[in-house]
Amino acid sequence: MSLKKLLFKTSITRKIYLYYNLYIRNKAHRKRNSYSQWGEDQIIKDFFKGKKKGFYVDIGCFHPIMYSNTCLLFDNGWNGINIDLNQASIDLFNIVRPHDYNFCEAVSNEIQKKDLFLDHYLSPINTIEKSFYDTSDKKVAFINLIKKKIITKKFDDIVQKVTDLPKINFLNIDCEGHDYNVLSSIDLGHYSPELICIETHKVNNEETIMYQNIIKLLKNYNYRIFKRCGPSTFFNK
Repeated sequence: MSLKKLLFKTSITRKIYLYYNLYIRNKAHRKRNSYSQWGEDQIIKDFFKGKKKGFYVDIGCFHPIMYSNTCLLFDNGWNGINIDLNQASIDLFNIVRPHDYNFCEAVSNEIQKKDLFLDHYLSPINTIEKSFYDTSDKKVAFINLIKKKIITKKFDDIVQKVTDLPKINFLNIDCEGHDYNVLSSIDLGHYSPELICIETHKVNNEETIMYQNIIKLLKNYNYRIFKRCGPSTFFNK
């Protein structure tokens, strides 16, 4: 049994590990100039330059500090909705962003029972997309696989829990191969975020199968490619 899995066996050791991960390993008490893995938050910062208050939605949020595309916005006074299919991720958000809306849910374009493939309790590659799991390098990923069932929900079913939902300024989607399904569940004509960041391709610029589908979908709502960064593409109107 891995150390992480052992520490998540009881509520006490779980809580100790969550605080260790936040304040020792990731130094949540220390603000910094960038948190994103590939510098995406610098593009976001420049796009919203001078905007002191705003609202973000981060689907597949993973971690409030590490690799976060919204932490810099949070530091600058923004708040928002954070959604992840992993309860441990949401526990981290509840500790450091208690005034955000933090939901443990799997977003998709259909309500259905899906297999959840957990690499480990605090992994950035946990997924419900079987093709993503199948093509992962099993020498480095999903070595201690935890597999269980989860019921997906549509975006509207989740955000209706938020009373007086503000205008969404920034939408971030990073869902390990399930990104198109998530995006297509959102009525972009209604919510109309100013900037969208979504994982579309590999770091070496190799395009994924869903890349053209995402572009086509967003074109229907008058979004165009703004910039590409790491494996992500930014869209604005």
